[in-house]
Amino acid sequence: MADAVSEEDRVTGQRSLSFAGRSEQIAKGNQYVEQMLAQEKKEGRKVDAALNKQQYYRLVRVFDRIHTISHLSSERWHPVLIDRDSFNAFTTGGTYIVVHLGLMEQLKSDDELAAVIGHEIAHTVANHVFERQSHAQVSAIAGSKSARKGVYQAAFTHESEREADRIGILYSALAGFDPMAASRIWARQYKLQGNARALFAHDHPVNAERQAETAKVGQAVNQYYMPGKRNPQYASLLKNNVLWQQGESAQAGEGGGLQALVGTAFGAYVQHEQAKQEARRQQAHANFVKAIETRLTLENSSAPDAKTLDTQWRYSEGPRLKQVVVGLLIKKGEEVLRTVAHVDGEVRAGSRFKARFTLPEGVTAQELKSLQGRFYLDDALPVQ
Repeated sequence: MADAVSEEDRVTGQRSLSFAGRSEQIAKGNQYVEQMLAQEKKEGRKVDAALNKQQYYRLVRVFDRIHTISHLSSERWHPVLIDRDSFNAFTTGGTYIVVHLGLMEQLKSDDELAAVIGHEIAHTVANHVFERQSHAQVSAIAGSKSARKGVYQAAFTHESEREADRIGILYSALAGFDPMAASRIWARQYKLQGNARALFAHDHPVNAERQAETAKVGQAVNQYYMPGKRNPQYASLLKNNVLWQQGESAQAGEGGGLQALVGTAFGAYVQHEQAKQEARRQQAHANFVKAIETRLTLENSSAPDAKTLDTQWRYSEGPRLKQVVVGLLIKKGEEVLRTVAHVDGEVRAGSRFKARFTLPEGVTAQELKSLQGRFYLDDALPVQ
């Protein structure tokens, strides 16, 4: 029974909730990707080397170095390159990793590409796809009201993303890639995109938090990093390192079945409570940002050139603020574009501040007058 509802976590060694064994995970996960590839062929879109030989061979080269030091190095995996211009990569719990061409072209550094690949492999290593499905089934049976809410589901995924970041950064270090590369990705994304705290529930850590946390993890595992070389102690470091110490789980069928079930139930409960706590944290901060937004008044705006918009704001009342980011949503046809402006220093109640926007590609300051646009407060933190 313990084996039917759980598996040994490959990272921690503890039991974790899962209704699908590894063979079933591979079959179901691969089926989705293979159907997608069949559709790509049917629609005449190229994949892999036929799409872009240089980027595909680069993907394979970086992937191989990460995969061979991972917890699933004994499995035969297949990196796939598809024709999409978006910044994205994903796994489905099987033995494929799918990477968009747009991500390959944006990430010029192999160290940064390694961070993404390590993160995606980590999702399957930690069984996040099928663990989430198993938790959803248990929550439905238990009649959990919180688990049915979108903010809870986003928060549950949010915690999985944090775990995949930690595992993936360790993989980077052990494979000889710079473990600080992940933090550079998210620092850049924060500058370009902000955090969008109040726009929607976040199923990934917001960019600023992700940059800070990945930097902390990178610094912790930097001691294992040998530039360009695989750490010869990688096998033992996968089990015991500064991020986790692998425990011994109770083995079902060897007198430890009951203990395995209890451990599985406790672990699932802890994950449930962590997701609830994260959902509350996200909601509280979103409410804070929305409240501050009502106290901001746009006083004037001007365009010094075709691609720049300068704005001046007044903050009427409230706590001192830091890391203030103002956003602008622009609707152009069916497309909604977003740009942000970072405000330097602190903002005090009763003061004025300036925010300079660089307009999105395809939008000019003159054209902006005829388009639907909306300013919003992207993020702000109270000064403690």
